[in-house]
Amino acid sequence: MPGRKTPLVNNEIYHIVNRGISHQPVFLNKRHYQRALQTIFYYQNKQLPFKYSRFITLSNERRLEILEELKTQREFLVEIIAFCLMPSHFHLLLKQIVDEGISKFMSNFTNSYTRYFNTRNERKGSLFQGKFKAVRIKTDEQLIHVSRYIHLNPYSSYVIKTLKELGNYLYSSFPEYLEKSENGFCDKEIVLDQFKDIKSYKKFVSDQADYQRKLEIIKHLVLEE
Repeated sequence: MPGRKTPLVNNEIYHIVNRGISHQPVFLNKRHYQRALQTIFYYQNKQLPFKYSRFITLSNERRLEILEELKTQREFLVEIIAFCLMPSHFHLLLKQIVDEGISKFMSNFTNSYTRYFNTRNERKGSLFQGKFKAVRIKTDEQLIHVSRYIHLNPYSSYVIKTLKELGNYLYSSFPEYLEKSENGFCDKEIVLDQFKDIKSYKKFVSDQADYQRKLEIIKHLVLEE
């Protein structure tokens, strides 16, 4: 298999994207989204006592103990800066912490979720396209603009109808950025530290919402021709 054009280097940040084969939906309902988020959170950690499929069979008390231990250890393959799950694809903004951290994390996450999805839907085979896309973030300006692009995805793709709904889209880190989520797991300070306050970041995102939606429409029109 040919090597990756963009090398994945420790302490660098990357915009990661992957989608369903032939653009097919990969998240069909609330349970699918929740399972994906739980899997992402779990496999972010470097030292894991069990695969996630085994972990969820443990007693609630034992699961809480393990999660508390992982939270205290903070030994990660990657830091998750932002994310958004869409019906047919996902976006992740990741910082690699250890050698091959992103590749290991992505393999664990997509393989685990694929097994779950296939079992639930009585299907076999790959769910996601072969190799995920990775673009290195080179500047702070790129970082904040990519975070905005990721957070606007549900609106620009018409998964939600109004901008008002964006802050309540449960399958994105945007509610966490706005401090509306109690169970967040993102290292969002690297983005928010570049703004005066949370309100300023919210305005930064909202101000380009309609423009990004128009670009999305144009992109689809060009692809259809």
